[in-house]
Amino acid sequence: QGQVVESGGGLAQPGDSLTLSCAASGRPADKYAMAWFRQTPGKERECVARIWSGGSTHYAEFAEGRFFISRGNGQNTAQLQMNRLKPEDTAVYYCAVGFKGTTSPSDYNYWGAGTQVAVSS
Repeated sequence: QGQVVESGGGLAQPGDSLTLSCAASGRPADKYAMAWFRQTPGKERECVARIWSGGSTHYAEFAEGRFFISRGNGQNTAQLQMNRLKPEDTAVYYCAVGFKGTTSPSDYNYWGAGTQVAVSS
């Protein structure tokens, strides 16, 4: 079974930057896509950014130009650098690992427990 652990969330002020980290273990993630999702109470989990094993990336419109996803050299880690944070970025952020790499949460096999990001002045 694979295990996914996120870290790096916390409290930030509008305009600040935060970097989230994700580590996948138990099953090599190098052939899989890794993605960051986020969710707020009462809303569906939405895809923030995706990165495939070859390095291609895709961002949600709200993340384009502000957030950047990357993978570690061993491919089992991923980071999400979030810049120019806004209050509406407040959410629980989840790292996910899946073969298809779509925007649908159901296509991801392994999930972390999530890390809270709160943006407030």
